[in-house]
Formats: sequence, structure tokens, C-alpha cells
Amino acid sequence: MKRQPSLLVSIRGKNEALAAAQGGAMIADVEYPASALGTPYPLNIWTVRAALNQRRLKRVLVSTNIGELQSIRASACQAALGVAVAGADLIKFGLAGQSPEAAAYLAGSIVRTVRKLAPGRKQCFPAVFVDEDLSRWFKPFEHGPDLVTECKADGLLIDTFNKLVGKGLLDYCSLEDIGKLVEALHRRKKQAWVAGSISLDELPGIWATGVDVVCVRGAACAKSSVKGRFGEVDSAIVRELVATIP
Repeated sequence: MKRQPSLLVSIRGKNEALAAAQGGAMIADVEYPASALGTPYPLNIWTVRAALNQRRLKRVLVSTNIGELQSIRASACQAALGVAVAGADLIKFGLAGQSPEAAAYLAGSIVRTVRKLAPGRKQCFPAVFVDEDLSRWFKPFEHGPDLVTECKADGLLIDTFNKLVGKGLLDYCSLEDIGKLVEALHRRKKQAWVAGSISLDELPGIWATGVDVVCVRGAACAKSSVKGRFGEVDSAIVRELVATIP
């Protein structure tokens, strides 16, 4: 069954969440945009979910993350459970610096914890990074599909780690690379998510690869004196991004 592709907009709080939802985004991703994934406080996740529910926007899913680096397995499991309890429907966890074997072991522990203990049906997505220094450890396009199969996650997020070097996802890989990854994940009945400074102009080509979710932050922000991902999410701009979905 073909999934309807969705736009994820990373937001800092309830006001941006409402702007993203009003623009047509189906996923509001609670984060603090100072790093690749940007871990937020649990109360911020709860506030976003409550604000969306109050505006009768329960259809908008809330996603969040537990950070790019997981140094202690028990702490990572506790963090994933914590954000699930706080109201996140979709939970991302970065595996930067992990070997394929270590990533699968850690990810499996996180997924089992969320599945067994979290309230409701939560979805889990390991995040792996395409930057050259990190792909020495874990090759996202080669190792990613096996990772999600082994850990029984719902899908895989491919992202860039360093947001400050002026490079986006397509500086590290081609649309053909993404398309092959999508095919491999879909054969396993897993979702394919992509992120990494993706622009409006790049969206049509990326959607054509068959990805399930495209994640944006800077592209959804109003152009102001505050640059890129540190701007404010604008509903009219989100509407333009959503209009590219085939």
C-alpha cells in the first residue's frame, strides 16, 4: 500500500507548531535548532501536543528526538521513553559515531523499550548521518536498511550532522542514491525519511524518489535578519512547501 508523503516541519514551541499545522504540515517536530536533531525539554513536547489538541489538530503528529549521540544505552532508553510519555508520536534517535553492529544493538534496545513501556502506538526512527567523517563508521545507504530490519524500527532518517558548513543533503548524495534507499526500505515495509538543509527548489526531485517524509526547518522560516533555521516558522511558506507534494 502506497503511503501518502508528508512534510515534517521542525518547530521550537507551540506557536511555530500551530503555524506549521496551519500551513498544512502533517508532522510538527519539536526541537531546539542548535544542533543536527536539537533535543528539546519534555515539557515543551507536552505543551506542543496540548496546543495542537486544543485547536482540534489531533491529526498533526508530534515528533521529537533524544539527540544525535547516544553514549549510554540505559540513558538512551530512558530518554526515548520520556519523550514518548511527554506526547511524542514519532521518536528519532541519532546514532552518530556507531558502527553498524553497535548501532543495531543500541537501536534494538531503544525500540524494545518504547514498544513495551510507552503509552499508545509510538513509532521509532534511528537517524544516521551522511557527513564524510561520520559515514566512515556507518554508511547510511549501505547499512541503513539492515539496521532498521534488525532493530525493528518503523523506518530510517538520513540527515546531515553539521548544519553550519553550508552543505545540504544533496551535497553528499544523489537523488539516485536516495531512490535506491527508498526502494530497499519499502521492500522491508519501512519508511524512508530525509533531512539536511533541504530547499524549496530541491523538494520536487526529492519527492520523486518516493520518500515518505521530508524534514525541513530553515526552508520553512520567514526570511528576516535572523538567518535560516534560527528564524520563525511561517505558515505561508509552509503552504508553499506542502504544495510541492505530488
